[in-house]
Amino acid sequence: MKYLILICLVLSCASVNATTCPDTSAYDKAREVIADLGKITTPNGVQDAFTLEINGTVQAVNVRGKDKNNPILLFVHGGPASPLTPGMWQFQRPLEDYFTVVNWDQRGAGKTYLLNDLDTLKQHMTIDDFVADTIAIAQQVTQRYGKEKVILMGHSWGTIVGMQAALKRPQLFYAYVGVGQVINTRENERLSFDYAQQQAKQHNNTEATAELAELAPYPGDQPLTRDRIVGARKWAQYYGGLSAYRTDSSYFFRAARLSPEYNTEQVCAIDKGSMFSLELLLEAFLAVDYSGVKQFPIPVVMLMGRHDYTTPSAPTAAWLQQVKAPQKHGIWFEHSAHMLPWEEPGRFVVELVNVVRPMAQ
Repeated sequence: MKYLILICLVLSCASVNATTCPDTSAYDKAREVIADLGKITTPNGVQDAFTLEINGTVQAVNVRGKDKNNPILLFVHGGPASPLTPGMWQFQRPLEDYFTVVNWDQRGAGKTYLLNDLDTLKQHMTIDDFVADTIAIAQQVTQRYGKEKVILMGHSWGTIVGMQAALKRPQLFYAYVGVGQVINTRENERLSFDYAQQQAKQHNNTEATAELAELAPYPGDQPLTRDRIVGARKWAQYYGGLSAYRTDSSYFFRAARLSPEYNTEQVCAIDKGSMFSLELLLEAFLAVDYSGVKQFPIPVVMLMGRHDYTTPSAPTAAWLQQVKAPQKHGIWFEHSAHMLPWEEPGRFVVELVNVVRPMAQ
């Protein structure tokens, strides 16, 4: 198992092994094929990669879609500092038939990690900074592509940022979509740990049972350190809590090696950015609690993996049941855990097209 990966709390940490960063030049020929396949050739399509100066930080932006008349889908990636750009080649192309998809590497993540002075960046790594960036990106892409609003979608850590942005500036967004939504971090940790214990017992895994017993009660009253979180999540993810029916998610963590959007230096920056960001955001992440939000100002759609024990779905379903919103939809993915776009990509596209896209009329 990749223990560095497990550190990334709300996982999605698109990680390679930081201690042996690979020379990805060996993958150049495959990257050329993927780049050619993914080329946007339609007359009204868009395929842009650029940087924006946002709140004192240079951030890398990627925009793709088959038709500029389609609504914009602004995707807030997970992590923290786990950019979607190097892995979007795995699942995003069907979405581009129906949306203009905007991804960006958040402050401290991937390409953006390399574009900024780290000493300066350290002073501006709060959740509020990420929320302000999201709002600024939404404003800039609507102006750039001549749109009134965008659809806002967050995954994992990105749901913490995305939900707050939607609450703060609802007039910018047609709807909010949460994928692997975080409602209450400590409750998520408890549910994930309980699942790991149950699975370890069911499978007579004495190694897992012993390791988890050393952490119990969890989260308990002890500080939630990085080491405790790694130990607690290790077995939940091994038993399919990250990718359903899988003991690991190498397909995701190695995706950047084949990305036509990333060079070797940028691939190696993913882990560096993850470690840099986690150290600065851990305390704030652990304090997240949206359970007190009783009213939501725009339509809200929650896409929930039935087997998700990275950000467990039960608190999301309970929250959605009691919240008041102009529209609300809870959609279960029965064969997914945390990685819905990768695990059930067809269903993912269908639900976004049938349920979410009409909200942008």
